[in-house]
Amino acid sequence: MFKLLMGSALAALAVSSAQAAPTYIHAGRLIDVPGKAVRGPSTIVVDNGRIVSVTERLTQVEPGATLIDLSSKTVLPGLIDSHVHLSSDCGGEQGLLAEVREEPQMHALEAQWNGMKTLRAGFTTVRNLGDDGATLALREAIKRGWVQGPRIIDAGQSISTTGGHMDGRGALNDALVAQLREPENLCDSVESCRKVVRRQVDRGADVIKFATTGGVNSGTGLSTRMYEDEARALVDTAHAYGRKVAVHSHGADGTKLALRVGADSIEHGTVMDDEIIRLFKASGAYYVPTLSTVNGYIERLAKDPNAYTPEVRKQIDWRIGITGQSLAKAYPAGVKIAFGTDAGVSKHGRNAEEFELMVKFGMPPVEAIKAATVNAADLLGVAAEAGTIEPGKSADIIAVTGDPLSDVKLLKSVDFVMARGEVVVGG
Repeated sequence: MFKLLMGSALAALAVSSAQAAPTYIHAGRLIDVPGKAVRGPSTIVVDNGRIVSVTERLTQVEPGATLIDLSSKTVLPGLIDSHVHLSSDCGGEQGLLAEVREEPQMHALEAQWNGMKTLRAGFTTVRNLGDDGATLALREAIKRGWVQGPRIIDAGQSISTTGGHMDGRGALNDALVAQLREPENLCDSVESCRKVVRRQVDRGADVIKFATTGGVNSGTGLSTRMYEDEARALVDTAHAYGRKVAVHSHGADGTKLALRVGADSIEHGTVMDDEIIRLFKASGAYYVPTLSTVNGYIERLAKDPNAYTPEVRKQIDWRIGITGQSLAKAYPAGVKIAFGTDAGVSKHGRNAEEFELMVKFGMPPVEAIKAATVNAADLLGVAAEAGTIEPGKSADIIAVTGDPLSDVKLLKSVDFVMARGEVVVGG
């Protein structure tokens, strides 16, 4: 009996030791902290999903450990997209049809499908800024290990005024609207704005997202759709619950309103002027440009010139024509920039197309990469876990062939992806 117990214990110990064996990654070039000096040949040791050490030179691998040879690659931290909508990859009239015809359960499956596209593209963390709750469920399933996917910071439902960008009922006829339950994401007074924030927090939202202006896709116009006391109630309540606030805004008036009341980030910010830049710098808020939305618009229109209603098409044409001008003003003025695509409007899995546009409109490649790592991690509140390759952090690591600091387009084709210590691509 004793021998049997000892044998079982030794077998269990052997299994435990095997599971505990670390992984060595040999990197040819290492961008461990984007914005700082690039390292030459380096060794990263990963154990139990975390980075244990980062050492200069290619060190010898200890017995029993796994070696991942990336000695011909440039290795850098997993990328972060600060603005996605995982539960959809449709747009225009096609998107409306999907909302009406598809069951909510399909949205959760589509969120996982799009999440994997995003992860395989090297984006190991995303901030999902609004859907019907499908991505909240996906976030939990990933945490439990049921499915693979990126780390998700989720906003629950985006908040809007009645008839605003995230109301959604404006595209439906009155008879259909009459059959629908009153949306839980609408507020039209200080008290109701406080309530909707508390509702999203109760649902499990990590961040609060609301719109001060109308939107391009919804055809609700681009100027302010919210009073200052309402916006302030939203921000103050979110901050009271320890949640950061992302604000959808296109027009200058909506951006100024959001920055005055303490927004943590402005999404889109399509119009930029000197006062907005001053408010950004005074508040320390981040600007998330979402330039690659125009790629989604252009592709859909190429396939179907009637993909959008005439009113929405006017706004899309405006957005295509003005895109990039705000970044060209904000970056040299010292506004903090975080990478975000609005994927769902653009295509999931092609998030790295944003880098090309950021560089086109004035950001050096190193600063664009920093926006998708160090800066985005700071904005999302995950800097202790992600954004750099340093001991103690989550093992979120990617690799590309060539030098992305010289050619940022290389990030559109990653050779290796590790998320939380698990190899997803390559290896």
